[in-house]
Amino acid sequence: MSWLPPPSLESFDRYVMNDIPIRLIRLSNMKFVGRDDVKKHFRSSVPPGRDWNYHPSQTVKYAILSHRWLDEGEPTYEEMKNDKATGLGYEKLKNFCEKAQEYDVEFVWSDTCCIDKSSSTELDDSIRSMFRWYRNSTICIVHLAQSETLNLMMSDEWMERGWTLQELLAPQRIKFYNKHWMPLTGDRNDKSRESIEIFGILQRATGIPSEDLHAFYPKAYHRVDERMTWAARRRTTRVEDVAYSLMGIFDVSMQIAYGEGGERAFSRLTEAIMKAGDPSVFNWKGSAASHHTSRAIPQSPQSFVGHPNLGLPTTRRMQLEMTMTSLGLRVPLVLFPLHPRSRTVLGNGYERIVFDCPLCPTIKLDITALQVIMPRPEYHHYALGIVNYSLRHDGSREIVQVQCRSVGLILMRTSENAGATTTCTLEPNALVGLKVINPPEKTFKQWGILHGVGLVKVDFMSVPNESSFYIDREHLEVVYL
Repeated sequence: MSWLPPPSLESFDRYVMNDIPIRLIRLSNMKFVGRDDVKKHFRSSVPPGRDWNYHPSQTVKYAILSHRWLDEGEPTYEEMKNDKATGLGYEKLKNFCEKAQEYDVEFVWSDTCCIDKSSSTELDDSIRSMFRWYRNSTICIVHLAQSETLNLMMSDEWMERGWTLQELLAPQRIKFYNKHWMPLTGDRNDKSRESIEIFGILQRATGIPSEDLHAFYPKAYHRVDERMTWAARRRTTRVEDVAYSLMGIFDVSMQIAYGEGGERAFSRLTEAIMKAGDPSVFNWKGSAASHHTSRAIPQSPQSFVGHPNLGLPTTRRMQLEMTMTSLGLRVPLVLFPLHPRSRTVLGNGYERIVFDCPLCPTIKLDITALQVIMPRPEYHHYALGIVNYSLRHDGSREIVQVQCRSVGLILMRTSENAGATTTCTLEPNALVGLKVINPPEKTFKQWGILHGVGLVKVDFMSVPNESSFYIDREHLEVVYL
């Protein structure tokens, strides 16, 4: 039996109750309406039966506002509910509503007044759903309160705020207005490919490639490192919002917990992103999050600034299995031992280390890392952990496919004199069935990422980029970072 789409009315009902804002403003009377009211308003416009080409967004139309909040005077939910909204913020809302009417919509949404912020449940729901609400809008109207012309857009504060990043990327249609509510272009949709001039300005102001500005797709397994740099130049009033404002961009969800602090919120975001397995989440440098058990978690989006373009594949075949545990981030890596051939102190807490690889003489790594205090160099071991490998089956066993031009982490672990540990003398047959051995001379702590390095490029041999080779699965080792 062939698959059939659900009835159009069923799709419409599910969409209204889940994928549009909790409440909207009706333009005809400036009153709040809930989802049930919206459903009644549009229900007669839903085509009957099952329509392959129907999507509820074709029926449910609303405009959404993107703007920089005033320091004070924005209309609140309670003021709008009780018809007491006044001042500059309310004037801005009315100007937005006037422009929205030009797009033939009956409903609008603004983050200043359409969320009951006294309800923690509603606030949590709204923050986690906001990307989707902007995505599903008929038009996103952007008010640039500091700009009069296109050339002044570059320095407008709207370009520097955290929440406006998703408000730029999420909508499929967007329109920019200047401080006087005059359109900045003659285009009806400033995201159309005809808006060449404004896109050049947006690229320079945000660092976002043109293709992402035209049509952005939220993913957690695709170019995490690059997308983090888009947020690095932005700021938020609440430190936790640095992380919360990125959930939609990476298509992840987490509970809102204001008061936890910016670093903890960003750590939780990173953990959620890691579940998708994109290796580029390791492509950062600097100090790790101070409170976290794992040293693989960065402090903020700024940690990703200056990352090299590694050309990592974005296919799911190259995803890493990552699991956060009480021992750290559990991840299987292809390990190659490294030998430090030379070390040079550079100052400012950094050193230069040149590595050889005993198993692959063609590998020569020259890296700059945070200086490691080494009273006994022989007690330190290093390894290269390849992240962009894939598992294959040859019919009888599992083998590992490694790209000839790979990307990996520099790992370090320390050993300790295990023989110095107090051991007991056992009576004969004290442990029946166990083979007791002498204590080892050294035991090793778990692997950790060499601080201040991030991901590095590795050329196993000079061959085309897509070339690869196969090795035994014994080289794949589970580590806790």
